Amino acid sequence: MAYVPPDPPVTPYLMVGNGHRALDWYVRAFGAREVDRYDMEDGRLGHAMLTLANGGSIYVADEFPEMIETIGTLAPDSLGGTTVTVALAVPDVDAWMARARAEGAVAIREAVDEFYGRHAKLRDPFGHVWSLTGPKRDEG
Repeated sequence: MAYVPPDPPVTPYLMVGNGHRALDWYVRAFGAREVDRYDMEDGRLGHAMLTLANGGSIYVADEFPEMIETIGTLAPDSLGGTTVTVALAVPDVDAWMARARAEGAVAIREAVDEFYGRHAKLRDPFGHVWSLTGPKRDEG
């Protein structure tokens, strides 16, 4: 039998400093739904899969600095920033931005209409950067 991946072929895996708080935040800010979750005996979030309201998926886990050699990354706060922007295609950039800001996200770039559509960027409370793209206001 051929291997069939259980999830989308590319899924961002976000390391955070407080996994349980992050799960709650992504549910409130991005309309996420928890699909799988594994908590560690020490209380940290070992792994979670979330489906976002736009149909995309992300993985989230607490960072494990003591296992950096096998995990390979830390949370943005430990690194002093992030090296990746997660792009989200959404039906209403302004609504998604407003909901995320109401939950504590910081706008990096306010929503503007560009030649390719409406675009905004934000940083979530865990240090991850999100690029929201969708229809221009006059197309929505």
